[in-house]
Amino acid sequence: MDSEANDGAGGLARRTFLKVTAASGFALGAFPLAATAQGAGGAAAPAGGLKPFEQPSAFVRIDADGTVTVTINRLDFGQGVQTGLPMILAEELDADWTKVRSVHGDANPAYVDPAFGMHITGGSGSIKNSYTQYRELGARTRAMLVGAAAVQWGVDASTLRTSNGFVVGPGGKKLGYGELADAAMKQPVPEKVVLKDAKQFRIIGKPTGRLDAKAKASGQQNYGIDVRLPGMLTAVVARPPVFGAKLKSLDDSAAKAVKGVKAVLRVPTDRGGEGVAVVADGYWAAKQGRDALKAEWDNSGLQPTDSARQLAQYRELAAKPGLVAMQADTAQLAGAPHKISAEFVFPYLAHAPMEPLNCTVKLDGDKAELWMGTQMPGLDAMAAAKTLGLQPQNVKVHTQMAGGGFGRRAIPTSDYVVEACGVARAARTAGITAPVRTLWSREDDIKGGYYRPLHVHRAEIGFDAQGKILAWDHTIVGQSITKGSPFEAFMIKNGIDATAVEGMKEPYDVPMKLSVHHPDVNVPVLWWRSVGSTHTAYAMETLIDEVARTTKQDPVAYRLALMGDKHPRHKAALQLAVAQSGYGKKKLAPGLAWGVAVHESFQSVVAYVVEASVKDGTPKLHRVTAGVHCNLVVNPRSVEAQVQGGALMGLSMCLPGAAITLKDGVVEQSNFGDFAVPRITDMPQVAVHIVPSAEPPTGMGEPGLPPLAPAFANAIAQITGKTPRELPFKLA
Repeated sequence: MDSEANDGAGGLARRTFLKVTAASGFALGAFPLAATAQGAGGAAAPAGGLKPFEQPSAFVRIDADGTVTVTINRLDFGQGVQTGLPMILAEELDADWTKVRSVHGDANPAYVDPAFGMHITGGSGSIKNSYTQYRELGARTRAMLVGAAAVQWGVDASTLRTSNGFVVGPGGKKLGYGELADAAMKQPVPEKVVLKDAKQFRIIGKPTGRLDAKAKASGQQNYGIDVRLPGMLTAVVARPPVFGAKLKSLDDSAAKAVKGVKAVLRVPTDRGGEGVAVVADGYWAAKQGRDALKAEWDNSGLQPTDSARQLAQYRELAAKPGLVAMQADTAQLAGAPHKISAEFVFPYLAHAPMEPLNCTVKLDGDKAELWMGTQMPGLDAMAAAKTLGLQPQNVKVHTQMAGGGFGRRAIPTSDYVVEACGVARAARTAGITAPVRTLWSREDDIKGGYYRPLHVHRAEIGFDAQGKILAWDHTIVGQSITKGSPFEAFMIKNGIDATAVEGMKEPYDVPMKLSVHHPDVNVPVLWWRSVGSTHTAYAMETLIDEVARTTKQDPVAYRLALMGDKHPRHKAALQLAVAQSGYGKKKLAPGLAWGVAVHESFQSVVAYVVEASVKDGTPKLHRVTAGVHCNLVVNPRSVEAQVQGGALMGLSMCLPGAAITLKDGVVEQSNFGDFAVPRITDMPQVAVHIVPSAEPPTGMGEPGLPPLAPAFANAIAQITGKTPRELPFKLA
């Protein structure tokens, strides 16, 4: 695709936007794009004592025709922030929504997450963390426009109001925002602004079509993989089949003989090993060249992982005391009238985004430009500078729309970026001056990427005939995600990675002793959409359901009773899902059963009531009703889409073949043929219902995933009398 493609429906093309910013208008561009969160030079001093991320100048451009272009401080990779964040700003700006456009930000310090203090798209924090920020940006811009109109008319600003892209003055006279743009940028930036009452909202909370919908539906949307630069070459890398292996020997003669191959280069990998990059005129020539390589790898000093052996070791660990995350008296286990002993197995999972990883690097003397879809542009820019041996302020990041990620584009090691920069640097040393795009195939990422860790849970629960839980002893075994990363300092406490235990116990008041083992394994691991809740929600919600069934109690009533009065949002979400599904009132067709689960992650609660069947040992999910509590909703359509997408990804964990396994240190899966993802025939009907709230919004990118698998499992248990203890489901 041509890189002139629009960023959104009717949106401003990237190149056109860059040209227009130099022309007349509310140019508000005080911060150079090459600046980084680490304080690289060049940023203008914030006006009025405001921090860079509070400055309208980095976020808003108003052109002479009234078009408002909003820069988003996040990566949009399908979750809809290229619409949601502009909606928030446009609300307080009183903009004409039909004239609002959006573009991505970059490693500019203005675009750090105001809550995290770093460039990041993750943790379902885009809307949650920038809701007030973007409201204030809109309000400040509006105040500057009003101030400019007041000067032009010679009236007090308090006598003016704004409406749909205009400042309205005495007698109803109007000035369009485009007419005021030049004068407005000369106005002082107000430090304090008064925000609207939610009752005044005309954009926030209204179902709104996505700004990028037309471009995507028509095939015009540009992604990182679509970047085309003059003379650009493409590189693919042969990586060690065992993580961290060294290159022992290489015969590249056949690769160099492939038509279109320009160079064969040795490059370092982020895991201490070495790869071989084949640089060529295009992907096919590069791939053919790589296929022709004859490489031998040295695994000495490594401990190649074998899935069967690893699982046996994890099971042994689960039976031993670990690091204590929660303390409780378990003495009543021995004499409890009823007991449940359970073991859960959750496999490694690949992220497998639809758009494979890619990064294009252009070197020009002591400067570099990078194009990629990244969740952490600031961190990646610093890693690129280090790899290239450049000053951080000389590295410019162009954040591109990405085709999915689920955490794979937020890597503390910046693996694919570091690799691409290593390829570009080696190519330059070899005399290649053209930009180089390093492209991963899906097979490359599935066989050599990062994974959701393998986990084993062991639980012993004692309870009485009324379902009162007397003691709960629970152990989790799994690799730490944050160990060795910049997040270790605040995510690991007393040796326990907080991501491994998030979601345990809540919202139920039960006496739980929780311990953890974090073994070191030669498999790279990373957060996967909804992180620890991918496994903790399943263990919690299936066990709670089993206690209810064992004591012959309704699973919904039992949950509500266990919650007490401390969790009104959980109750509201669950009760909404129950009411909308017809649970307990509607008679299901023969062979169908209800399944229920509720879980909070990233401060949002999602409850599912599902209808499922089992035929010839094969489970089928037919219908899903969601109750969602995410406080105030900016765009109901985005929430609906996120919940539906999360439910589908949750379903993916249940299907046969949804597992990454290793033999002698080598990943056995390679693509969608042996790493299963749901097909359209697997997709159930998903109805999403939202609990009304005026409280500030919480995250929705991930919370739709965790409760789906346990709700499905609980329906299966209603039919078969047995809860699936291993994912993906194995009912035979």
